[in-house]
Amino acid sequence: MNEHSVTTPLDRRAFVGASLAAGAALLGVPASASAAPTVPELSVLSLNAARSVTQRPIADDLIELSVTELGALLQRGALTSRDLTQRFLTRIAQMDKTGVAINAIIELNPDALAIADQRDAERKSGITVGPLHGIPVLIKDNIGSADKMRTSAGSLALANSTPARDAFIVERLRAAGAVLLGKTNLSEWANFRSGRSTSGWSGRGGQTRNPYVLNRNPCGSSSGTGAAIAATFATVGIGSETDGSIICPSAICGLVGIKPTVGLWGRSGIIPISASQDTAGPMARSVADAAALLGVLTGVDARDIATNASRGKSTTNYATFLDAAGLKGARIGAARHLAGFNDAVDTRFNEAIAALRSAGATVVDPVKLTTAGKFDDAERIVLDYEFKAGLNAYLASLGNDAPVRSLAELIAWNEREKARELPWFGQETFIRSQKCGPLTDKKYLDARAKCIRLTRTEGIDAVMKKHKLDAIIMPSNQPAWTTDLLNGDHFTGGSTSFAAVSGYPSITVPMGMVGELPVGISFVARAWEEGKLITLAYAFEQATKLRRAPKFLATYP
Repeated sequence: MNEHSVTTPLDRRAFVGASLAAGAALLGVPASASAAPTVPELSVLSLNAARSVTQRPIADDLIELSVTELGALLQRGALTSRDLTQRFLTRIAQMDKTGVAINAIIELNPDALAIADQRDAERKSGITVGPLHGIPVLIKDNIGSADKMRTSAGSLALANSTPARDAFIVERLRAAGAVLLGKTNLSEWANFRSGRSTSGWSGRGGQTRNPYVLNRNPCGSSSGTGAAIAATFATVGIGSETDGSIICPSAICGLVGIKPTVGLWGRSGIIPISASQDTAGPMARSVADAAALLGVLTGVDARDIATNASRGKSTTNYATFLDAAGLKGARIGAARHLAGFNDAVDTRFNEAIAALRSAGATVVDPVKLTTAGKFDDAERIVLDYEFKAGLNAYLASLGNDAPVRSLAELIAWNEREKARELPWFGQETFIRSQKCGPLTDKKYLDARAKCIRLTRTEGIDAVMKKHKLDAIIMPSNQPAWTTDLLNGDHFTGGSTSFAAVSGYPSITVPMGMVGELPVGISFVARAWEEGKLITLAYAFEQATKLRRAPKFLATYP
């Protein structure tokens, strides 16, 4: 839940932030997996210290394997879920708070190995419930889990908060036999507290770093998931997005990320920003792994009315759309006007278009989404209104033991604890949202109608119909910027708003490197067309194979 716009980046990031910056990296020390979670002490790692890091992770080729490859090893008894889980825990111990110190994990699940043992026992007795059976998964710390872990959105105000019930997608993960390994750090409150925020920082977790170049930013509110999966801390991970928070950290960390159609995955139990734009989604090192996770977590959520629209429009097996020849005969429109923010990124985009054509696609170049930049103010109004309504409902659901039970109480709590919670940036977005009225206000209703018209009817729908397209492509991101806690993010380009505001699906795939920093290409289509996007993205991935593993460089060469 973070947002960027190539048209008005400074205004846009003010209400959904998610970007990149420069300076010293503030690292948090979250509670250990073996103890009850407590509010962590914060420590500072200077750039000089970062430059002196020499410890490199121990190679373990096994944990780089895909969901399918690991499943085959588990099924024939060549590997146990416990051994796989322990390998990831060992890697995290070597790399997350020590060594290269990615600081992507806010909390480990103390029951992870016990869950893995249970999965092994199930498999031994002949029970295998799907492709994720026994596979370790990391989830973002705004996704509720009713276990020994906390659900805090990175805020110290909720540092000891545990919901009474799992989020819908956590229920689905458990039912699918996954091993819930732990939770990832995030931009606090999904980057909706301030327009001067630094992506990847939270009061509870500190600052997450980019595995490719450690003093650079991992982008977006799902920064911890992006950094963790890039660093191979789990097989797959889950992020969440309001506008950019899956796509940007995935692209900037060299991953595949899928932002599903709003309503494909249930949102109940996830700390909200926007009822009309929020969705969780997969983040993985390959399209196949992202597709495996996507299908397992679909389904109608009785606590989320938006999922009713997914009936008959989703599948539990998106692997059927993995077709290496899927670009043959496809028509794809290149949104050139959403590029142009970085010469090197433009070069990678041109190369990607050439690769699409070589693989058999017709690329209409350019196509133009003529409403770009015309709905920014309307989106801001929608998010301000929906955040207040959604957060008040979520906090109230925690019961009387919660330290804050409304947005107004949260604002007051932050002010009392500003030395710990507001050391680098404020909460002006919270204050603006608190001033909003109910969702019946004409101002809100008009803004939401404008968003739908300009992103759907006159936006994606119009362009795809005019040019008879299967998808629209655009660069996902700029190269990662240096993290700067004093000045906040330094976002210069990217394109997530059309898919985010419309509620339509998008997928980012590695498009190559700008020096030592990865950039991605986004494929966007209409509602419920995840299968089509997976086909196109998988064919592009297989034709190009552009992902490069991170080198954990201290600074850019």
